[in-house]
Amino acid sequence: MLNSISYFAKLVAELAKFPGVGQKTATRLAFFILTQPQEEAEALADTIRDLKRKVHFCPICFQMTESDPCQICADPRRDRNLLCIVEEPQDVLAIERSHAFKGQYHVLHGALSPLDGVGPEDLKIAELEERLQAGEIKEILIATNFSVKGETTALYLARLIKPRGLRVTRLAHGIPLGSDLEYIDQGTVGRAIEGRQEF
Repeated sequence: MLNSISYFAKLVAELAKFPGVGQKTATRLAFFILTQPQEEAEALADTIRDLKRKVHFCPICFQMTESDPCQICADPRRDRNLLCIVEEPQDVLAIERSHAFKGQYHVLHGALSPLDGVGPEDLKIAELEERLQAGEIKEILIATNFSVKGETTALYLARLIKPRGLRVTRLAHGIPLGSDLEYIDQGTVGRAIEGRQEF
């Protein structure tokens, strides 16, 4: 009995390391795994093992991939003159779901945060500069988050890139489609008004 409790506690401790998963959620997940058929628990373990063995970061754009380079970097139909810079690999997935972007990507793996000790050398900015030196890219779309860190990173990147004579654009600030104005925060409404365009 003692060993089974220690194994259970170990699983709870491992699950609690996940971002956004506290002790209660980790305990609930551990109980769920414990009550599943043996083959489902083993399938989960195998999937995690395969993920760690087979998924890595693309050597060109630094997003998650099982191939080398990733499917987006290898796709000849993608616009090689247009590069979208994002903070994290999951941002690529979010943009790809929109089907609105047909260029290439560059994943920084974070955002600048001087207070947390995260500087340009901690991100994939040197690798970005190497890509820009190749001369193929004509426009950069900065798609960092609209947070203090994301805005700081966007400003830093714009100052780094503009002297090269490239076009630098930023994701628009605005109100999501289907939203009611009364439920939108004042900062978003204000930015949407300031960034208004001809109709």
